[in-house]
Amino acid sequence: MNLVASVVIVAFGIFLIAFTGVTFAKPALAERFWRAFASSPQTHYTEQVIRLLVGAALVVLSSAMWQPGLFWLIGWGVVISSTALMCIPWQWHQRFAQRLVPTVVRHLRLCALGPLAFGALLIYAVLAR
Repeated sequence: MNLVASVVIVAFGIFLIAFTGVTFAKPALAERFWRAFASSPQTHYTEQVIRLLVGAALVVLSSAMWQPGLFWLIGWGVVISSTALMCIPWQWHQRFAQRLVPTVVRHLRLCALGPLAFGALLIYAVLAR
């Protein structure tokens, strides 16, 4: 189980780092990605399933990661928030995204630094054990 969780977390970290690269190389593509958030029931539930997978992997692997308490807490935060989002009407998530995404798009390159840092932190936390 730890191997599967490690693969999920490292793959997600690589995705976050790659997304930052896309943001700087092809900002229009990154903008389309952000604007797709919660745009339909399918995207809403797909996001939540992916978040649940990553959150569960963090919870499972946290004891073997650098800073286990921190990643256990982050993992449970992701699991709980994803579960909550799955229990509310997807349109609520869509309305929230419609308010937040224009600000993210306006400051796209600055906002891309967060996923870059978190992706690098995830990979480090898995490999530094």
